[in-house]
Amino acid sequence: MRYIAKEKKIFIAGHNGMVGSAIVRNLKNNGYLNLLTANRTDLDLRDSESVKKWYGINKPDVVVIAAGKVGGIIANSTFPTQFLLDNLKIQNNLIEGAWQNGVERLLFLGSSCIYPKFASQPIKEEYLLSDYLESTNQWYAIAKIAGIKLCEALNIQYGFDAISLMPTNLYGPGDYYNPEKSHVIPALISKFDSAAKNNLERVVCWGSGSSQREFLYVDDLADACKFVLENWKPQKEDIKYMNVGTGNDMKIKKIAEKIAEKCGFNGEILWDYSKPDGTPKKQLDISKITSLGWEPKTSFDEGLNLTISNYRYLKNKNMLRQ
Repeated sequence: MRYIAKEKKIFIAGHNGMVGSAIVRNLKNNGYLNLLTANRTDLDLRDSESVKKWYGINKPDVVVIAAGKVGGIIANSTFPTQFLLDNLKIQNNLIEGAWQNGVERLLFLGSSCIYPKFASQPIKEEYLLSDYLESTNQWYAIAKIAGIKLCEALNIQYGFDAISLMPTNLYGPGDYYNPEKSHVIPALISKFDSAAKNNLERVVCWGSGSSQREFLYVDDLADACKFVLENWKPQKEDIKYMNVGTGNDMKIKKIAEKIAEKCGFNGEILWDYSKPDGTPKKQLDISKITSLGWEPKTSFDEGLNLTISNYRYLKNKNMLRQ
């Protein structure tokens, strides 16, 4: 049974971002053509009155929340207030507005950073709130946890069909490439591509390189979003959120070496041990979503090749997102 029909009006909040744009691509390619989007200049998702008015006018049937303030360790550490407040405002306005306006199904995208810093590996959904968070991204994580719990509360109390996916670390086309503010893969691509072109002898990377991370190509997440919108109908007694990833991780040092090689950098990679590593290991248990029939399609090497090619194309066109 398909839980959403292809003629339904689907609102993708955050459609210009890496995740939102991938979801739009996927839905269009699969015959969902009645898609609703709103540019930041036309709709400030932090403004509750504007969001209420937008819902009243456009009346979407399905809502996918891919909007939010995102960034790496530096950005999270520098702007904790904005990471907490902006994300709380955006998701509260969108989730409550969807419920109040009779939306048939809502998908909220959280993050794997919601789990405790030293959670048992691989991380199961049940480990949420079982211990303390990683301090470098706690502000963003707390906002995401609040969003998951709001979806769960509305489901329990009012039967609102709100589901959540917890993606692992993402990479792919449409990412930000500011070396000081972006996530690890785009930051490394930017560093090593520039170093290769400028024939630098060495590149300095943050931390020790010993942390282990799992990465999912963004188009695979988009495919997972379509899959759960169509197929997942959680029962009241079941958990209302699921992990999505590859189920495999590797050390940051190994990832850096792969990116350096693919970018053509042959110099020395140095590690700045004075900078934080973050959570030592973060690998998701994806057995719940794979038991429903979904699995990732893009290998890490293939995804890196696609991402680097896209980065170079956009850089040549002076179109990189900073």
